[in-house]
Parts: sequence; C-alpha cells; structure tokens
Amino acid sequence: MTKKITAFTLVLVLSILTLIGCGAKEESGTVLKVGATPVPHSELLELVKSDLLAEGITLEIVEFTDYVTPNLALNDGEISANFFQHVPYMTSFSAEHKLDLVSAGTVHVEPLGLYSNTFEDIASIPVGAVIAIPNDPTNEGRALLLLQSAGLIKLKAGVSLEATDADIIDNPLGLVFKPIDASQLPRTLDDVDGAVINTNYALEANLNPVEDAVILEGADSPYANIVTVRSADLNSDAIKKLVAALQSEKVKKFIEEKYGGAVVPAF
Repeated sequence: MTKKITAFTLVLVLSILTLIGCGAKEESGTVLKVGATPVPHSELLELVKSDLLAEGITLEIVEFTDYVTPNLALNDGEISANFFQHVPYMTSFSAEHKLDLVSAGTVHVEPLGLYSNTFEDIASIPVGAVIAIPNDPTNEGRALLLLQSAGLIKLKAGVSLEATDADIIDNPLGLVFKPIDASQLPRTLDDVDGAVINTNYALEANLNPVEDAVILEGADSPYANIVTVRSADLNSDAIKKLVAALQSEKVKKFIEEKYGGAVVPAF
C-alpha cells in the first residue's frame, strides 16, 4: 500500500512540474533565433531586442563570421532567420546548394569599397598592383563591377554579378586579382596593394568606408541586406514582427547616426 501511494505521489509531483514547465514556456512567448554577422547586423538586432520582447518575442542572436554557415544553419532549422546578405548572393547560394530561402524584407545597404595601405587614390595605383577581391559568388562580380565603374578595368558586354577575372577584356594597369574569403580581406591589406572589402568586415577592422575607401559604391547600390527565411516561414507572425522592428524609424535613425553614411537605410 505504501509503495502504491509513493508511486502515485511521484506521478502527481511529476505532472505538476510538467504543468509548471509548460506554463513557464507559455509565459516566455516565442523564441526567435536569428543568425547574423557582427557589424552592423548583430548591432541592429540588439537594438530591437526590447521592442520584440514587448511583442512577446525573445530574440536570440547567433553570430557567424562567414557567408556560408548562416544559410546552411537556416536550412537545417538551427536558426529561424538570418541577417547578413543581399538577394543576389542568397539567390546564387540557394541555387548552388538547392535551398528554399527567400527574403522577408530589406534593411540596409553596405556600400562595397576598395581599400589600400599602398595608394591613396586611383591615379596612384601602381602598374601590376595586386588587388584582393571576395571569392564568393556575386560579391566577386560586384567587386569587378565597382572597379569597372572607376575605369580601372573593362568587362565583357552583358556580364554582371556572375563576372570573374576571366571576363576582363581590358586591364590597362595589368592589375592582378587575388580572390580571398570575404572575412579575411581586411587582414590582407599589408600583403596586397589593395582589397575590395564588404562594409561589415571593413567596420569590424575599424576602417571607415566614407573616409578610408579609395572607391565606394554609392548610396543607390542595389545590394540591400535582407532578413532571410525559409519560404515556409515567410508569413510567420514572429518574422513579420522582426522585419517591422528592423524597418522602424528607431533603426533608421540609429543607422544614420551610428555609421555616418557607411551603412545606408534601405526602407
């Protein structure tokens, strides 16, 4: 009899603890895990944490330092969304890896720039200069298009973001291109003559795109950074609230004041 009572008591206690646990989970609301590169993406997400909490959403930021892992982690369900890329990169990466990812909304533009510890302007770029460029799809082509816009090279007619150095048909200075992982580009500046660097990595390396870049994309750059999700989650209430928070006047003002033109609102 005692054993039966003890067993009943144990079941009852476990049931109560389970109910308490469920209640706690219910009270905490939705947990949204978002992958992001540190600057400015994580900073912007940190800014809207309290706004989302007021909407019943606990935002967990998972930091990545490369452009490959965030999309794979999103596809595998390890995170609910990511925030680090533009649409052309997402489209190219998704096609290559057979992923079903879509944009949930645009947030900002990070103008791509050419930086150098060797030359201060286009006129002083030496013949045969070694220029490091991103080695990932779309950003390599984007870097070459930036150099073409400055008259340093000429690409085949009709090529765009898919361009590689094999598409160069005119290179008056005989520039030598060295494709390197985007995250490593700031570290190459002492080893090459120049490097075309994505703004997020430039900012992490304490480079000011507005002041330090030899060439910089304009504020009208079409490569707006987006919140990326699995297509099945596009209409999720939590995702909609995340995008709304990132497209708020609060975030716009923060971008304009914090980055001074190095990052530009795209909403």
